[in-house]
Amino acid sequence: MNSTPTPPAESGRPARRRSATSYLAWSLIGALAVFALYTLFMLWWSYSEGERAGVLQKFSKRGWICKTYEGELAMYVVGGVAPQIWDFSVRDEATAAALTKAVGRQVRLHYTEHPGLPSNCFGETDYFVDGVEIVGPPLGLEAPADSGERGPAP
Repeated sequence: MNSTPTPPAESGRPARRRSATSYLAWSLIGALAVFALYTLFMLWWSYSEGERAGVLQKFSKRGWICKTYEGELAMYVVGGVAPQIWDFSVRDEATAAALTKAVGRQVRLHYTEHPGLPSNCFGETDYFVDGVEIVGPPLGLEAPADSGERGPAP
């Protein structure tokens, strides 16, 4: 049996082993980096995009810690039938300002869907509206159709 000691590292000092806290710190940094990359990817990539039309019945900024813009669009299929309510979120300040002015009006909204976001600090729904077009007057203030009949002449 040869009892020769192991040669020191090139710098003249013996090789150092990493401690458990070093492994734990680097693992935590790696996990945070993966989480941040996942979140950025989910914000960048959209599962679907499209447009929905209806009456904007509610729009507000809410939240305890993360304040987000949230709204409700009432989509009427046929008059006299209860509307389908569609909830959405808004991240852009300019779009939020336009929607605030359009409450109660008929609008067409362009949206993208981002499922799988890890927090509701981006919005409480998966649907993010990024464009708004006002297509009609406030509900109940439509101009009456001219039927061609007139009352008696004065």
